[in-house]
Amino acid sequence: MKRQVLACKCPCSGGPGILELSEIIRCSPASHPCAPRRGLSAHLPLLSRLRFVFGTSVVPALDLVDRQSVTRFVSPSGRTVYQVVGSSGKLYTCYASCHFCSCPAFTFSVLRKGDNLVCKHLLAIYLSRATGACQEQSVSNQQLTALLLPEEK
Repeated sequence: MKRQVLACKCPCSGGPGILELSEIIRCSPASHPCAPRRGLSAHLPLLSRLRFVFGTSVVPALDLVDRQSVTRFVSPSGRTVYQVVGSSGKLYTCYASCHFCSCPAFTFSVLRKGDNLVCKHLLAIYLSRATGACQEQSVSNQQLTALLLPEEK
């Protein structure tokens, strides 16, 4: 995965610098050096940047991360697939390696119209990976196949 970087302009860091997106996202209000002085406002620049890049998908994606809705399935062969429980309770299968989600919003807003870079489910995957909030489950190759090719009811 390509490294994503953002400029950090936090006054406590001694001025502008470059941090990986995962480092910036990992920073929590309680652990941030500015937290005692500025509280949550220390993170408004990051949230603004995320919203600028990803649009209105940011808040719903963060909600999915907070609800621990992202699970990464890994098989012995090294293949990986993600499943995200959407806000409606429906389960979506996502392939982060090729930036694809099975949800209708991805098909319409990302592929068809090109309005968004990713849907909220893919963004939740990227955010949960960056923050270490992604649940992980080992499965057999057969179980992974069943996840990828579910039987129709």
